[in-house]
Order: sequence, then structure tokens, then C-alpha cells
Amino acid sequence: MKRLLLLTVAALGLTTGMARADYVLNILHTNDMHSRIEPINKFDATCSAEDDAAGKCFGGVARIATEVKALRQSLAGQNVLLVDAGDQFQGSLFYTTYKGKAAAELMNAIGYQAMELGNHEFDDGPANLASFIASVNFPVISGNLDLSRSEELRGKVGRTAVFDIGGQKVGIVSALAVDTPETSSPGPNVIFQSDIDSLKAEVADLQAQGITKIVALTHVGFPEDKRIAAEVPGIDAVIGGHSHTLFSNDIKGAEAYPTMVGTVPVVSAYAYSKYLGHLVLTFDDAGNLKSAGGAPILLDASVAPDPQIAARVSELAAPIQKVREKVVAQSTAAIDGARETCRAQECTMGNLVADAMLDRVRAQGIEIALENGGGLRASIGQGPVTMGDVLTVLPFQNTLSTFQAKGSTVAKALENGLSQVGEGAGRFPQVAGLRFVWDAAKPAGERLVSVEVNEAGKWVPLDPDKTYGVVTNNYVRTGGDGYKVFDAEGMNAYDFGPDLADVTADYLAKTAPYTPALDGRIKRLN
Repeated sequence: MKRLLLLTVAALGLTTGMARADYVLNILHTNDMHSRIEPINKFDATCSAEDDAAGKCFGGVARIATEVKALRQSLAGQNVLLVDAGDQFQGSLFYTTYKGKAAAELMNAIGYQAMELGNHEFDDGPANLASFIASVNFPVISGNLDLSRSEELRGKVGRTAVFDIGGQKVGIVSALAVDTPETSSPGPNVIFQSDIDSLKAEVADLQAQGITKIVALTHVGFPEDKRIAAEVPGIDAVIGGHSHTLFSNDIKGAEAYPTMVGTVPVVSAYAYSKYLGHLVLTFDDAGNLKSAGGAPILLDASVAPDPQIAARVSELAAPIQKVREKVVAQSTAAIDGARETCRAQECTMGNLVADAMLDRVRAQGIEIALENGGGLRASIGQGPVTMGDVLTVLPFQNTLSTFQAKGSTVAKALENGLSQVGEGAGRFPQVAGLRFVWDAAKPAGERLVSVEVNEAGKWVPLDPDKTYGVVTNNYVRTGGDGYKVFDAEGMNAYDFGPDLADVTADYLAKTAPYTPALDGRIKRLN
């Protein structure tokens, strides 16, 4: 059966002859929910009622509630902890409408016990985050933040959390990605410190209290989680988020669950509510980790949604249903907005959004469009395209920003966009009105091979001294995702254009039936 716990070979061997003093801790975990309160489809977008009824959908908080309740019952009398590794905010009309209030209510109902902040918890500023924290009945932590200057958040976000579970103390240390000021809106009074240094100090504090079982709950991404596991002594396990990494022992190409870094297990649970992670840690009577096992649980149609939670979700969805269901166009094929493609190469969703941006403002003398790949949050299937689909792809309420920039500025911006492809960063540039070739083997800052701009239907080399009209979204124009050069060198900026989702919906309607395509505007060498 699906709910039977899958242990690693090492863990299974120890279980058969387990000493009486062994302490087994079951940690249930989610991350990067991104407001997927309702079930999702295979594209990680909100599932239609028809597909859900046909058993084609996954996740949603009602399924999480069912699985958590079932595990707590099957593990009755054992040691269970439910945590979230951040990014509950942003990603669907639920967040657009309720700004975290729905997430707080439903997390309380499910019975979460701790949460690490994600970068997107800052998307609407510290005041909105403070309101969320005041609404939840569990600790919200992030140990590498200095909040002494923040009137909204001072004293409201902890560094660590300690739980008495089965007569043993379990400590949680925490850290948030230090580039959050580039990917969200924490403001100048939220100061980010080194995650490694902060975690070392947090571990030392807990050890001074006699706590020997210490788990890191982080929102820094899998590569950094592995570094934390290797460099921070005293951590027994790392439960992470941010990079949406797929862990599975059954899916080819996925990371092993758990991935061992030396003796420290590292895990995560993908994203969008599709999985519930279940990490099993076994400690000896001295508090030393003996084994780690477990498995992510796929929340597919075999998991019946909790009826009470599902009913509340339906109530919350009612006010936004008309907006969501409006059909804006038809698509002749699926439009790929997957994280794996749009943050690394030309993708059909990137082409759609960039083309839509340029089409809207071309008459204003704009020649170049650039959209950050991380701003594209889902794919769209073949067939009818609803406004809900578009808003799931573009949930941030970003506006069109137009400005002038020299060719040299555009080149610097493209180099920024190509600088962190290996890390899966959201800054990868999806473009229209220009095309470029880049070399992945070159060091960051030296990856552009050639750039051409479409002028009156002809491709000509980008002129570093010429001034071009550029359109992007207001987040990127003001320096988000590392595009500080646009803020520093851009001229005559206007950041208050129409909502990017509306622009994209209008373009889909204008070009319906829309046919997604790749045309080679981005080419990679090596």
C-alpha cells in the first residue's frame, strides 16, 4: 500500500534489532506550496473540476490534511512533527485574493507545528508577513535574519524552535536564502546574514541547552542545503525548500530520498503540494543519528481529500470562481512553462509572454522585451485557456515597465540573466525582439557570444552605444533577480503599465487559436 513507509536498507536493518533506547522521529514536511490550496494538474497549475473528478490531479491542502491525519493515526504513540520549509505565499488566485490569510487558516487546521520563511513570504512586504505570522498558531522561524530595525517583524520571527516530543527535546534551526532582497521585497530594514554562520550559532545555542537532536529547516535550495550539511557540525538532518527539487527513490533522475551528505540526510518535497515528505530519523540513547529513511508520498487521486478542509476550500474559492473560469483563448498545444526549461533555455511560455509584452508597447518605440524565467510559474495545457490558467502562470501582479537603455546595458542585463543557470535561478532571460547565443562553458559575466536585435524585420548586431526601447516587468526593471543594471542605467522608466497577466491574456485572445513554438531566439553552446 502507498502509505506503508519505505525505509532505506540501512534503516530497515537497524529496525529489526532496535534497542529499547533508540528514539525514532517521524518528520512530515512540505515546501514551496505557492498557494496551491486547490488540487493541481500535471502542469502544476490549478486543476479543473473535470480533471479532478477523472482522477488526473494531485495535491491540494485537503489531500495533505488526509495524509497527515492518516499518518498521525498509524504512528499513534510514536514521535511525529509536521513542518513547512517556506513559500506558502504567491502562485494562485488564492494568494492574490487573500494575501496569506487562507494559507494561515488552513495550515492551522491541518496542524503544522513550525514553518521556515520562504523568500516569497516577503512579496507584499513585511507588514503583510507580520499579519500572517499573527494568524498562525505555530512558530515561524528564520535564523539568519536581523530584524532589529523592522518595526513590523521585530520579535515575531524566531531563530530556532524546540519541541518536546515523546519526552525528548528536538531542536529546529533555520535559514533563508540570502538573495531574497533580489527575488522578493523584504525592504531595507530586514538584514540578511550568512546562513552558514547563523546556523553554526543556532546549533551551538541549542547544544548549550543540552539538546542533541537538531534538524535544519531551510529555504535556501538543494545545492546550499548540501553545503550546510557538510559545513555545519551538529545538524542531524536538513529539510529544505526553494529549489523545487524532486526527491524520489522510484523516479529516474530524481535525487535520492534522503540524499546523504556524509552522515547527514538532506530532503525536500518538490513543490505545489504534490508530495508530502516523510523523513524517519533513528537516534541512539546518546542522541547520535543511527539511520535515516522514509519516502515522499505522492498525493494523487488515491488520497481522498479531507471533506471538511475541501468544503472550506470551496467556500474560499467561490468569490474568485468567475474570474478564474473566463475562457480567454484556445491553444493548439501545451505551452511549456516548466521551471526546468524556462530557467535554462528558450521555452514556449517565455516566448508567449515576451511576445505579448513587446506587442503591447511596440507602437511606443519599444524594440526589446525581457521576462525573467522565474516569473513564469506554470504551464498551460492544450485546449481552452482560462484567465485562471494565465494568473497561475503570472501570479505576481507585475506591471509592464518601459524604459530606454543603451545596448551595453542590455548586454550586461543578459549576462546577469545567464550568470546562475546552473543553480536554476529565476533570472534566466526569456526575450522577444532580440536573439542571442551563449556559451555555458564560459565563466559568469562572459557567456554572451552574440546578440542581435530585430530592426524593421532584419536581424542586426546589438550596438553597445545605441539607445533602445525596452520592456520588462516592474520587478525586473527595479533590480529584481539581479537586474540592478536596469535600475542603475535605465532611462525614462515608466513602471506603471498594465498587469502582465492581463497583457498576456489579451495577446492570447488576439492571436487565438494560439500556437506555441520555439524559433531559436536563444541558442546555447556547450
